[in-house]
Amino acid sequence: MIRALNISKRYGSIRALHEVSFDIQPGEIVGLLGPNGAGKSTAIKIITGFLHPDEGLVEIDGLNVLTDLHAVQARIGYLSENAPLYPELSVQAYLSMLADLRGISAGDLLPLLSDAVYGAGLTDYLTRPIASLSKGLRQRVGLAQAILHKPPFLILDEPTVGLDPTQIVEIRALIKLLARESTILFSSHILSEVEAICDRVIIIINGEVKADQSLRDLSMSNDAVLVLEKDNDEVAPALASLGGISQVQRMRSADDYPAYRIVSADDITPRIYNIARENNWRLRELRRDAVTLEAFFNQLATSA
Repeated sequence: MIRALNISKRYGSIRALHEVSFDIQPGEIVGLLGPNGAGKSTAIKIITGFLHPDEGLVEIDGLNVLTDLHAVQARIGYLSENAPLYPELSVQAYLSMLADLRGISAGDLLPLLSDAVYGAGLTDYLTRPIASLSKGLRQRVGLAQAILHKPPFLILDEPTVGLDPTQIVEIRALIKLLARESTILFSSHILSEVEAICDRVIIIINGEVKADQSLRDLSMSNDAVLVLEKDNDEVAPALASLGGISQVQRMRSADDYPAYRIVSADDITPRIYNIARENNWRLRELRRDAVTLEAFFNQLATSA
């Protein structure tokens, strides 16, 4: 488990993080979101031990990052936004060098190297110089070094930045495969990537945690959207009379039909259907209005 408790960090007069707390349970894929300058990279540097917090603590597997740094880093695989690769080395030479730096014994090297190369999809590129690889393949090399020692925790900082759409899909699939064996903290500002990969999101804005939300729960809004063939003045009062309704919002659908968003704490779509049938309203659509991650994030960002 990764546990951050009230971590704060300042750079002079600039407050990067303020009392940030969260837990990440084994087996989760958690997205760390926030606008540029929100504090995401600072949080990751503190979690991985590259930066000390001014206040607070971080524990990984019950070990304090400040006092048990080497033991903690042995449990972490880390891919930074710009992986520190050596372009003149071949893929095999680079990974062998990283294995030596991590203290992997000669007896363990071959099976671990084989698993990392296979897991990252690099079996056809072992002898190629890193300089000759595409950006997508270089990201795979970065992932291979992060999983080389089979860490239980993977921390990936913007792993798809600068990649083309095909490469993004490839890295996304690879991360999902890695999640079978590792708990993953995935930092990104690309919301579609987070939605496609993560189970949960932690949103940091202005150095503070503004939301810690399951994506499944986020998508299960009880708000309803009703789209009609024709409008009349009785619709809004009738909907408001149902009880348990906090708001009825009149709007237009994408194809310009009269529509209403009905805000409620409970799923009210069956009662909306019944009242529509009783009043002979001609329905085009009735559905629960799922909240997208983009809408949720934008609401938090604009209200901050």
